[in-house]
Amino acid sequence: MNSPNRCRHAALRDHFAALTVLACAWAAADAVQAQSGAFPAKTIRIVMPYPAGGPTDTTARTIAPRLAEAFGQQVVIDNRPGASTIIGTEIVARSPADGHTLLMVTSTISMNPSVFAKLPYDTQRDLVPVTQVISTPFALLVHPSLPARTTAEFVRLARARPGQLNHPSSGIGSANHLAIVLFSRVAGFTANHVPYKGTAQGIADLVSGEMQFSFNNPMAGLPLVRVNKLRLLGTTGRARLAILPDVPVLSEAVPGYEAGNWHAMFAPAGTPRETVVRLQSEVAKALAVPEIRKRFLDLGAELGGNTPDEFASFFRSEIEKWAKTVKAAGIKPE
Repeated sequence: MNSPNRCRHAALRDHFAALTVLACAWAAADAVQAQSGAFPAKTIRIVMPYPAGGPTDTTARTIAPRLAEAFGQQVVIDNRPGASTIIGTEIVARSPADGHTLLMVTSTISMNPSVFAKLPYDTQRDLVPVTQVISTPFALLVHPSLPARTTAEFVRLARARPGQLNHPSSGIGSANHLAIVLFSRVAGFTANHVPYKGTAQGIADLVSGEMQFSFNNPMAGLPLVRVNKLRLLGTTGRARLAILPDVPVLSEAVPGYEAGNWHAMFAPAGTPRETVVRLQSEVAKALAVPEIRKRFLDLGAELGGNTPDEFASFFRSEIEKWAKTVKAAGIKPE
């Protein structure tokens, strides 16, 4: 008859043997998954062509934890600012088309084909639209020292000081740059454009008084407005925001003017259709999470989540619209 110690040793031996078999099975399963191209098979990287802390970065970081939970993989934000989103966009356009490298970008991507004479990628050929995440109007923000409390007063002041008011943008040809170009043309004034690599530094210089006004996503401006570091004169959408019913749209003072911005996800061209659909589905589910939904709505955003086909159609129309705007404004491709 075996002694108690011998029995325990035999039990431990059998236990470790079982663990070894299980570990081998897991390893084999992982290898099969990797070879079969199953998605996701590793960390998902969202390339952010803006500095950390800006509105688009906030959008990505808001939904990333929910995506990580849904996919069972880590989701990391990789900030690659500069060159009006071109640097980050090229990284994604040249990445493997397996869904593990994604792009989160603004409507600037629909403007760049008209603003730049030559891009290191073909916007429509090298990228596949996944979904529009949110859309927002811009907020016309001014430094509190500026003697203007309404859009009409601002326009009169800008006309009286041609070329003297400074405004930042996220780069030449960026969404807020072209929105201001259109606004100044419709309202009949000129201003001095100062391009930055992203939104955060431009906001900081507006708060300091180095800049006098800007167009920014309400997500960036509202917290500063609430503590009286900036003044909000109006928004650029078709209608007043539900969370800001007392803030007029600019068209109430400048008839015919409207502009906005959107944040959207893209993948490298060639990404399997089922992967693109899965990504869109999980983004839409993330936007339906009550706390995420509330956070965006409270900051003046409209929720997206449209299908890849719907977004692709909208994206093509945006490229065409901004091509006409750039041409009408006389902006020469660089």
